Amino acid sequence: MGRVRVGVMFGGRSGEHEVSLASAASVLQAMDRSRFEPIPIGIAKDGRWLVGGDPLCALADNVKGALSPGDVTSPVKHGLVSRAEKSESADQALARVETAESFPAGLRRELDVVLIMLHGPYGEDGTVQGLLELAGIPYVGAGVLASAVGMDKAVMKAVFRAAGLPVVEHLVILSREWESAPDAVAGQVARELGYPCFVKPSNLGSSVGVTKVKSPEALPAAMAEAARHGRKLLVERAVQGREIEVSVLGNDAPLASLPGEILYDREWYDYEAKYAEGHTTLQIPAPLAPEQTRRFQQLAVAAFRAIDCRGMARVDFFLEGERILVNEINTIPGFTATSAYPKLWEASGLAYPELITRLIELALEVKGGTP
Repeated sequence: MGRVRVGVMFGGRSGEHEVSLASAASVLQAMDRSRFEPIPIGIAKDGRWLVGGDPLCALADNVKGALSPGDVTSPVKHGLVSRAEKSESADQALARVETAESFPAGLRRELDVVLIMLHGPYGEDGTVQGLLELAGIPYVGAGVLASAVGMDKAVMKAVFRAAGLPVVEHLVILSREWESAPDAVAGQVARELGYPCFVKPSNLGSSVGVTKVKSPEALPAAMAEAARHGRKLLVERAVQGREIEVSVLGNDAPLASLPGEILYDREWYDYEAKYAEGHTTLQIPAPLAPEQTRRFQQLAVAAFRAIDCRGMARVDFFLEGERILVNEINTIPGFTATSAYPKLWEASGLAYPELITRLIELALEVKGGTP
């Protein structure tokens, strides 16, 4: 039997395009070539699909040419893209195809399974998952429903609360509500959450569009920034506590990794702290009492099951004194060799190349349908 043909999908139209390139580069480099034949599938920021040749380098070149010196995240994005440029992406057996259509013609016949390394909207939110369901192609990770719920923080928290999981106090505000009655919204924020608080778009990750608000005077600018990224905004109480993360792996019998603690040298865990080198340390295992470790693992699996997830997810928590709060679930977490999801599994006994293999096996168990 020949090697399994694995489409690795990366890039995308979201603000997390550069993170996706770095994740895909690590996956392509670590994949077991004796068992798998990787086929890189790039999606440019304008929605074009690139297959064959070296789409990873092509997208990296595009990004570097478009980075604005005025964008405070540009140095971090430059570093992420540099990681992608250094990778040996694939066997490059396919002829180069570039299309603006949704799925390149004939590609279905070339694929046995797809590993989605798209972060954020149009990748992590169920849209690409639905496309692959229609095409009948098995894929790694959450299905349409779990992807959509996991991407929308407001719906995610509602589902968590319905499942009895402890979540951070928050408000869901439509941008139209803020524009029509800013004083009323500001009053509600002050009464129910207080300051400091965080304002964020409901449908983005990687801290894109997120602002820490320390006083009422700073609220309008934060709401305007979040509203640039979507109509639904989330305002959360700023938790003063430790940040703990747990990786989950499996389909109907998911397992939780050892917990890790995120330590960073900035005021909060923003885009630069997450992706620039030298700002963040992941302490594994997190220094916790044995019963706390078990509780984090139980809650991580409960969150995974609450949204009907499969394959993989990273569940992020706050530990405020003795109180554990579920912050969010990430159905396609950062996947570079130094990202939290694989590092937590490595510390739990599953090395990065084996983790990739296990995820592909889980996808093939499902065979493209909802389990």
